[in-house]
Amino acid sequence: MTFTVAIVGRPNVGKSTLFNRLVGKRLALVDDRPGVTRDRREGEGRLGHLSFRVIDTAGLEEAKVESLEGRMRAQTEAAIDDADVLLFLIDAKAGVTPSDQIFAHLARRSGKHTILVANKAEARGSEGGTLDAYALGLGDPVELSAEHGDGMGDLVRALAEVVPDDGDEMDLDNEGGRRIRVAVLGRPNAGKSTLINSLLGEDRLLTGPEAGITRDSIAVDVERHGVELRVFDTAGMRKRARIDDKLEKLSVADGLRAARFAEVVVVLMDATHPFEEQDLRIADLVEREGRAVVLAISKADLVKDQPGFVTRMREEADHSLPQVKGAPVVLVSGLTGEGLDRLVRAIAQAHEVWNRRVATNPLNRWLGETTDQHPPPAVSGRRIKLRYITQPKARPPSFVLFCSRADAVPESYVRYLVNNLRTSFDLPGVPIRLTLREKDNPYAEKE
Repeated sequence: MTFTVAIVGRPNVGKSTLFNRLVGKRLALVDDRPGVTRDRREGEGRLGHLSFRVIDTAGLEEAKVESLEGRMRAQTEAAIDDADVLLFLIDAKAGVTPSDQIFAHLARRSGKHTILVANKAEARGSEGGTLDAYALGLGDPVELSAEHGDGMGDLVRALAEVVPDDGDEMDLDNEGGRRIRVAVLGRPNAGKSTLINSLLGEDRLLTGPEAGITRDSIAVDVERHGVELRVFDTAGMRKRARIDDKLEKLSVADGLRAARFAEVVVVLMDATHPFEEQDLRIADLVEREGRAVVLAISKADLVKDQPGFVTRMREEADHSLPQVKGAPVVLVSGLTGEGLDRLVRAIAQAHEVWNRRVATNPLNRWLGETTDQHPPPAVSGRRIKLRYITQPKARPPSFVLFCSRADAVPESYVRYLVNNLRTSFDLPGVPIRLTLREKDNPYAEKE
């Protein structure tokens, strides 16, 4: 199925930068000055497993019909009419402006599927602008950086949800449910390809005792006990300082890209040398990307004579990786097939937790009980008031806490709240995002 995506928004929010990234070429001129783009520009875009026609448009401006700006707007409206999906861009750094409000109304009135994109999300202070975007009434904003390529995995998932395809590239199973996208990451020679071959029941991927056999990220479809997966094998990841071969650098970059587009990442460790520094670096990278984590200990056949091994590994995981505390730890063997069913169940469970939403009422009851037991410390003799909490998005679970003096809340107290959220609402093994935001005081003096 071919579909058309139009990138719309006010001037200078990064539409042409996103267009260039989607088409993989610098087709559109990019400059800090607003109004560089005037005509519609079209190209063949590709994002993850999706291919589509993409249209770059001029920045939407209110103007008389006969003026240059008015004719530019007419071109943009024609692109909207031609599109199946609109990517409505705002500048997360600048926040929502009156122009954004006006043209969000235009997008809603078009009746087209609209994905709200908060661009420039890498900038300091962009969180406030992203949260303000909910007021546009266009659903959850997708945070990304078109310039740096961050957040493109979230964009491809948002596109896949509004443009379902009946083809294999959309990761659909025969009954219309979407496959869980799983990336397997680990150090070289940890047994990633052997594990995936064992899941498939055939020698689909090249394996051997030599480290570094896998170069490209290879996707294979796996079905086990009713769970549909698309699994990406990746190149082994060594410490950056040890990589001097250009091809290996490209292979590792391809693996990182697979992790960004995945929903669940299996971090595979060698049972004979688990939780080495590079294993922890990989797991931390996955957490920063916001993906659900499953820790798999491979080569179980080599440690089967060690009683209590799995218990020790779970304790070590919680100690070394507190940012994904409770992540499932599964002992597996690609050689014998041990633990594969447990691994698939752990992936399905992690995916469910990653998508979990908590209603606002229980969240605020939790906030009241938690702050009664352990109130936030006074800073400079002044109390910090925690007023209200809500969950604006999942994948991963993300919460916004409205409070007074957000910048004064100690980091240790934020960690306390995150850990309490994890245990109270059963959110093991997934990153939890907690954003503190000050609620404006309407009685404060205005300058």
